[in-house]
Amino acid sequence: MAEGMSLSFSRAGEGDAAALVALRDQAARWQAARGIVQWRPGDMGLGHFLKRMELGEVWLARADRGALAGAWELWWDDPLTWGAQPPSAGYIHRLMVDRSAAPPGSGRVLLAAAERRIAESGRTLARLDCAASNARLRRYYTDAGYTEAGEQPLPRGSRYPVTLFEKRLREG
Repeated sequence: MAEGMSLSFSRAGEGDAAALVALRDQAARWQAARGIVQWRPGDMGLGHFLKRMELGEVWLARADRGALAGAWELWWDDPLTWGAQPPSAGYIHRLMVDRSAAPPGSGRVLLAAAERRIAESGRTLARLDCAASNARLRRYYTDAGYTEAGEQPLPRGSRYPVTLFEKRLREG
């Protein structure tokens, strides 16, 4: 991250749902402009983020002056993608940054914050997934210490095959 820049983290509340929709749509437009077939603008509305706040955790990252720099969802299970699993992992979804507000390197800072939250809960694994066709993001997660844990040809509710990743956070 740039010298002198920092991010602060807080749980999202109902009043943050519209900003989360806008952030996700912005990320989807960024992907589409680069030919990445994964997210589409308009796919997730207020209801999605409000439900995720109810069922799990949604976290915000703010830059020095309070601008929304990024966000992620933290789920405590993900049976549709990972199948039935023991409660040893946290599942990171929709890791996203606002490239106009987030300092360089913010994505890794958000990922590390999500991993810390998972470890604080007593769980030993961080898990996530991405479109199997997204070579750039697959490399990003591998470079962040994640290992490929398999592929799902078409998880229920998805339009594309996904690659599963996990990272051991500490010994169980």
